[in-house]
Amino acid sequence: MTTYTVEHGVITAASQHADAHNAAFELAHALRHDDLGFVLFFCSAEYDLAALAEALEGYFSPTPLSGCTTAGEITPLGYDRGSIVAIGFDRRFFAIETALVDDLEHFELAKAQPLVDTLLERCRRQALAPINEHSFALTLLDGLSSREEQVLATLDAALGRIPSFGGSAGDDNHLSHTHVYIAGRFYTRAAVVVMINTRLPFEVFSTHHLTPLSYKLVVTQADREQRRVIELNGMPAAQVYADLVGVTPEQLSAEVFAHHPLAVRIGEQHYVRSIQRVNSDHSLSFYCAVENGIVLTAMQPAPLLDNLAAMLAGVSARLGSPGVIIGCDCFLRRMELEALQQVDQASHLLRQSSVVGFNTYGEQHHGMHVNQTFTGVAFGSLPVIDKC
Repeated sequence: MTTYTVEHGVITAASQHADAHNAAFELAHALRHDDLGFVLFFCSAEYDLAALAEALEGYFSPTPLSGCTTAGEITPLGYDRGSIVAIGFDRRFFAIETALVDDLEHFELAKAQPLVDTLLERCRRQALAPINEHSFALTLLDGLSSREEQVLATLDAALGRIPSFGGSAGDDNHLSHTHVYIAGRFYTRAAVVVMINTRLPFEVFSTHHLTPLSYKLVVTQADREQRRVIELNGMPAAQVYADLVGVTPEQLSAEVFAHHPLAVRIGEQHYVRSIQRVNSDHSLSFYCAVENGIVLTAMQPAPLLDNLAAMLAGVSARLGSPGVIIGCDCFLRRMELEALQQVDQASHLLRQSSVVGFNTYGEQHHGMHVNQTFTGVAFGSLPVIDKC
């Protein structure tokens, strides 16, 4: 499955072949052309990753590639699993540079600023478009590193006015090993920063379909390093949450967490803090940072398909029909769609708007780490200038 639009400078393709070498061959056959400058991919963690790395480098070298493992893929045909989806960027439209962050625990501004400055300078040398007005950063992080907040806040400070978005790598919901890819290798406990400068109009966006309820829960005991809430309102966290949603602690599951999220309010916005699992001591592990004293608001889902359709329509109204939208879609949203048997309808909406991407273990938007959102970037086309 392949799509290509000259005016947008992108090609998208996907392979459902389970063999790594055959999958890489299919992508190369679909994407390679004389002006291919960069390839971004998202792949199922079920692949033999060492074999996939070797095959991708073999078929695409010297074209650089970056990517990550997923909790599900969004292909040109919609949602999929066990596949690999890729985007080929035309160097005439995009200047793209990448960097690896392999020490997440000690990623401070003193390291982030020269990293960002170097990426921007490399893009500037290609003289494609003004840097400050026509650039954004894509971040891909190990989704089980528990370091997203620190890395993103630091990187956002270094980026200044340059917008950013991204997603945390997944592993098909096993919650075991997630990987990011750069320079021929898959890495764990690492991040990849992709700086993209483009002549095309673009919009970085984020949306969710959740509305706040009146119920408030105060974190009265937490293990910040492990993202674990031990007590809510002075009681065992799992029991308090179970009582809130009307089940027993033994009935708590990923499906329950997806339907009954919690969020922290910052200013006028609510940022979701999704629950990962319930532990044997009735504590709750979260995908995002939690700490003593924060107030969590109970949220309820509005119709997801309506929200998705409205967001896509808004992007098209502002940019025109997008050549491609790169989407980082929380795996809990997909889980909700599966429970409601609405995956086909959602896939239709995504296909109509040329969305490709992946299901994440967390989304990143302007330095924030959030859950249960659809976050991404949409590319428009160059304006047509009439010649008299």
